[in-house]
Amino acid sequence: MSNMSNLFINVNDDGDEVVHRHQNAELLFYQQVAKGDIDAIRENCLKHEFLNQAGVGILSKDPLQNLKYHFVVSVAIISRLCVDNGMEMEKSYRLSDYYIQCLDDITSIEKMEQLHDRMVTDYTGKMKIIRQNAGLSRPMTECMNYIFSHLKDRITVKDLAEYTSNSASYISRLFKEELGVSTSDYIRNAKLEASKNLLRYSDYSLVEIANYFSFTSQSHFCQLFQKETGLTPKKYREKYYGTHWKGTDGDIMDYIPHEE
Repeated sequence: MSNMSNLFINVNDDGDEVVHRHQNAELLFYQQVAKGDIDAIRENCLKHEFLNQAGVGILSKDPLQNLKYHFVVSVAIISRLCVDNGMEMEKSYRLSDYYIQCLDDITSIEKMEQLHDRMVTDYTGKMKIIRQNAGLSRPMTECMNYIFSHLKDRITVKDLAEYTSNSASYISRLFKEELGVSTSDYIRNAKLEASKNLLRYSDYSLVEIANYFSFTSQSHFCQLFQKETGLTPKKYREKYYGTHWKGTDGDIMDYIPHEE
C-alpha cells in the first residue's frame, strides 16, 4: 500500500498538490478483511501500514486526530463490506460502535495503531469463520462457534454433542462428512492455529501458552506444534515475532478468530 505506483496527485482549493493513495490499494485492503484473509491482514499490520501516511489525505493538522478520523472512515467501510459479505448487520454495526467508542481512551499514536490493528484483525477473524461456515449444517456451525469460543478449555466430542443436543457419534460423523477431519484433529488444529497468534503477538512463555489452551503439557504442545508447522514453537516465534503488541489475557483473545 506504500508503493508510489498506488498514489495519484490532486490539487486542493489553495492550489497545493495533494498526493492521495489510489483507491484500488485501499479497496484491496478492505476486501481482504471482508474475505477473512487473516494472513494478508497480519502482514499489513506487521508492516505498520496504518501509520504510513503517504497518500491518505490530511483530515486534521494534528497527527493523532488525523489518524482517528481515518480510523472512523475505515471502520465505516469495513463494517459495511462485512455485512455485504455475510456478517449480521446488527453484529457488524455493534462491533463498529464499540471500536469507535474506544477512540475516547486513545492518547498516543502507538495506541491508535494498536486499536486499528486490533479492529481489522477482529473483523477479519470473524469473517474467516463466516466463510468457513458457509454451506455447513447448523449443528456443524454451532460446533465451530463453540470451539472458537472455548479454545482455552479442554473440549471433547461429548461437550459438542451436549451443546448441539445431538449424540457424540452423530457429531463425529458430521466432522468427517463435512470437514473431512476427525473432531479431535479439528479441535487440536484450531488450538495450534490460535497459539501461533500468541507466539507472534505476545511474550507469553511456551508453558503459559500450553496451559492457556489446555494442552496436557508443554512438551506435548511443542511436539504437536512441530508436527503441524515443521517448526518448534521457539523457532516459530524467532521467525515470525515482530510486532509491538504485548497484550493481556483479555486482549489476546481478540486476535483469535471467535464468535460471541
